[in-house]
Amino acid sequence: MFKIETLMVLIPGLPLLSAIITAALGKWLLRSRSHWPAVLAVGGACLLSVLLLFQVRREAAALHEAGDAQAAAHAVGYEKTYTVWTWAVVSRALPARATFGQQASETSHSADPPGTTVPEDSSTSADARSLEIGITLRADPLTAVMLVTVTLISLLVVIYSIGYMHDDVGYWRFFTYVSLFVFSMTMLVSASNFALLYVFWEAVGLCSYLLIGFWFTRPAAAAAGMKAFLVNRVGDFGFALGLFLLWTTYGTLNFHDTAAAPGILGQTLLADPSQYAGGWVATAICLLLLLGACGKSAQFPLHVWLPDAMEGPTPVSALIHAATMVTAGVYMVTRCTPLYLVSADAQQVVLLVGMITALLAAAIALTQTDLKRVLAYSTISQLGYMFIGLGVGTLPGIVAGMFHLFTHAFFKALLFLGAGSVMHAMGGVIDMRRFGGLRRRMPVTHWTFLIGALALAAVAPFAGFWSKDAIVAAISQRVQDDHHGASVALYQWVFWGSLFTAGLTAFYTFRAFFLTFYGEEQIPEEAGHHAHESPPVMTWPLIVLAAASVFVGWCFQRGQRFDHFLMQTPSLAFSSAQATLPAGEHGGHGNVAVVSTLVALIGIGLAAYLYLGDRWEVAWIARRLRWLYTISYRRFFIDPIYMALFVWPLRGLAAFSYWLDRQCIDRLVDWVGRVPLAIGASVRALQSGLLPFYAMAMVFGLLVLIGILVR
Repeated sequence: MFKIETLMVLIPGLPLLSAIITAALGKWLLRSRSHWPAVLAVGGACLLSVLLLFQVRREAAALHEAGDAQAAAHAVGYEKTYTVWTWAVVSRALPARATFGQQASETSHSADPPGTTVPEDSSTSADARSLEIGITLRADPLTAVMLVTVTLISLLVVIYSIGYMHDDVGYWRFFTYVSLFVFSMTMLVSASNFALLYVFWEAVGLCSYLLIGFWFTRPAAAAAGMKAFLVNRVGDFGFALGLFLLWTTYGTLNFHDTAAAPGILGQTLLADPSQYAGGWVATAICLLLLLGACGKSAQFPLHVWLPDAMEGPTPVSALIHAATMVTAGVYMVTRCTPLYLVSADAQQVVLLVGMITALLAAAIALTQTDLKRVLAYSTISQLGYMFIGLGVGTLPGIVAGMFHLFTHAFFKALLFLGAGSVMHAMGGVIDMRRFGGLRRRMPVTHWTFLIGALALAAVAPFAGFWSKDAIVAAISQRVQDDHHGASVALYQWVFWGSLFTAGLTAFYTFRAFFLTFYGEEQIPEEAGHHAHESPPVMTWPLIVLAAASVFVGWCFQRGQRFDHFLMQTPSLAFSSAQATLPAGEHGGHGNVAVVSTLVALIGIGLAAYLYLGDRWEVAWIARRLRWLYTISYRRFFIDPIYMALFVWPLRGLAAFSYWLDRQCIDRLVDWVGRVPLAIGASVRALQSGLLPFYAMAMVFGLLVLIGILVR
């Protein structure tokens, strides 16, 4: 059996090796077999991730059963780190008594009770702090869950891509990018310091740019890749500022404790959470990190890149939306739970961002006609649900948000791959107004898409029911606990808003399902007479994902297995997080389940009523509520607003800068360059080559000198 340290290295190492091999040999040697390195590498990484999960579970359970020994060792949760090598060392990077770090420390300790001690290695130490960036990997329950999710979904997407991309001229390039994407994402969730996290945060962004713009000869695809890259740079700038503030506040970027300093999420600070910086410093750190998460996880107002990402190949859409990239923000906020629990204001911002995003995206998805775009806005909305869970500020809410990330990966990958199957059969057409009634031609896609739709609509007992219900229940619990609190109105608004969004989700999901698979059969011209079910290499991943969408929620929620395992992550096991657990059962979970199920069924029933008949009611509603329909269809005009506020002014500034450079700066430089030429031209006539002229000039010069001396 592999050691945990070996598994931590092999899991990201295999996809990296696949990317190198495919890039080097794909075009010349592998060609149509370029998928094999990716299949073997990602499959091996998936198997090793499952093995790592069981080993972490076993060792965490053994640590938990130790009881007194754990308390004696002051162990908070379970973690294991392994430093592959030290990447960079900057001696004395943080000066002694650094002003900002001192202020942060004073802020965090000003309210400490008498006798509270600050660690000797804190940012107020008399010694200057060195910055050490190590390639350090970690294994804990949160990492194990993320690795299994990422590698399993990626493996199914890679297998599906064999059929979907088989005729593409960039076949080898596609699997190179995918392998590099999986490597970057596994490193992101395995990193044990913020510097390494940021490196692979950017690497994932680079891979998304390459994959979204994979068909770069298409202007729309190239523009979508650039848009994703630039919008994410806005969030990443905030993320970088947050890392600078973390460094100046804590004097380290490591999650774990080292001999040089206690880690930001390490055992020392988790054992005594009062040592965390508070006040405006804590809020600023959390909001800057949240800005990075909003970019990567497509939260309002940085959500605009994700719908356009549909210009890439459908397997890329499934990969980005289900298990990689967009989940990175949710993972990062969960990892930083100790920082967010210090700032109630930051938690409420997370909650509001999640609620606004979930409701806004669901409202937009109601009227979209592109099947993949409907699913894209659905992803944005479901990510909003995850942020709602994280923003509730209680351990059940945080765990529920992560559980929804886990279940969502399966049914959203299923829906995107199902949409890809439809697109494959329809000759590349994905506009639902141009096809319909496909259930007989594509029975496997029809039934698996139905399962994914039921899971997304949160109908029991499908996967989405268990996770979304847990988030709504956590909000309900918070309303009960804060019944007399000042923020109770906010949580009540979020509770009803989340239920309303759930109804919208069920409606737009089954609207897309009915438009695609029911009604009169309609085949676009691009499909010709060859519209048929996808090949087995594409349908088998659909079947596997459909089975997971049915059983994974119930299996992992039964006995709260997922919750108990994830709560052993140090960031969730420390005292401040555990204190947010409800003191007793309030009996509200069953009521929430009944209400949420009823809301989902109402949404499905309304979609069936409107879209299974002749659909005259839809046209009537669209005419009577044209302004609402237009706002939704035009995506609340957010893209035009951004164009007016940012793109056009920046283009104007760029045009003015171009004019200033060409007409002023260049002309000035050219004039300075012409001065020596003019001087040279003026004295060039003196060089005539006649000796009498030179003799006369010498005599004239001599007379001038004599005249000067005489005066």
